[in-house]
Amino acid sequence: MNTIPNLLLPYSLHHESKNAVWQLSTLFLEHLPFHHERLIFCCIGSDRCTGDTLGPLTGSFLNKSVSFPYEIVGSLEDPLHALNLDSTMQQLHNHTTKPFIIAIDACLGSEQNVGHISVQSGPIFPGKAVKKELPPIGDISIKGIVNIGGFMEMLVLQNTRLHISYAMAEKLSRALLLAAHRYSLKNVEESNHNTNNDDTWQQVSSLDLS
Repeated sequence: MNTIPNLLLPYSLHHESKNAVWQLSTLFLEHLPFHHERLIFCCIGSDRCTGDTLGPLTGSFLNKSVSFPYEIVGSLEDPLHALNLDSTMQQLHNHTTKPFIIAIDACLGSEQNVGHISVQSGPIFPGKAVKKELPPIGDISIKGIVNIGGFMEMLVLQNTRLHISYAMAEKLSRALLLAAHRYSLKNVEESNHNTNNDDTWQQVSSLDLS
């Protein structure tokens, strides 16, 4: 396997690129603080609009994996959207330990960037494409460009193919899961304990990295 060292932010990769899952997991391993005491993944969006399902789908995929150890907010069953975003953020910050939030959301962009997963430092401004004023969210942003922006954005989102949201969410969730597994394996290898690593290696090797 080839690793891609020193992947810098902002970073963008098409979800159908060769080894996309491995490349994204390498990026996440370098830039996401998996060691943080309160690392939270906020998956923003609604299941009522096909172009806005990237976040909830990603949250649902991650929730299905018992080996993903981090808190997930937002899924198809319990979406994080415009109506509950503000109150949810207040609840997350009403804690003695400040959270480090990874915000995941769909967005619109140029035609040549449709299908790209973009990662950057700083918050997401949810609802911006459809002229909604919502609080910024996230210390690191992960955005999936699901369709073309610039004109009648709400109609564009409502008529976006579910397939692209599903495919991007599936790749993204696998990359996050792989990064978490690689982080755990790295910790085991760096420890001085003579533990058996077979289970961790088996989990990593069983993942489809394309």
